[in-house]
Amino acid sequence: MSERMNLQDVLREYGIPLATLSVTASTQDCQALRERLIAIRDLSQGKEQGYLEVACTFYIDVHDIDRYLTGELPNLAEIFTFPEDVKTYKEE
Repeated sequence: MSERMNLQDVLREYGIPLATLSVTASTQDCQALRERLIAIRDLSQGKEQGYLEVACTFYIDVHDIDRYLTGELPNLAEIFTFPEDVKTYKEE
């Protein structure tokens, strides 16, 4: 599984980022995802861990940025996830 890097790790390994894109979710979406991930752990009797895998490419152009900055768009991009994006990781 991937590790969460802090800003110091990012700066040390990759240099100064161009931009930081934040991923948010509603409380309801977080609770539903959490329940699904907990169910994986419970059904495997603690031998597997659930996680959400998101591998994506999206494009942001000047027009998108301008529309976002003027408030026409609520965000620069959206990532939609589906049940098949939930994966399991077996603890060893």
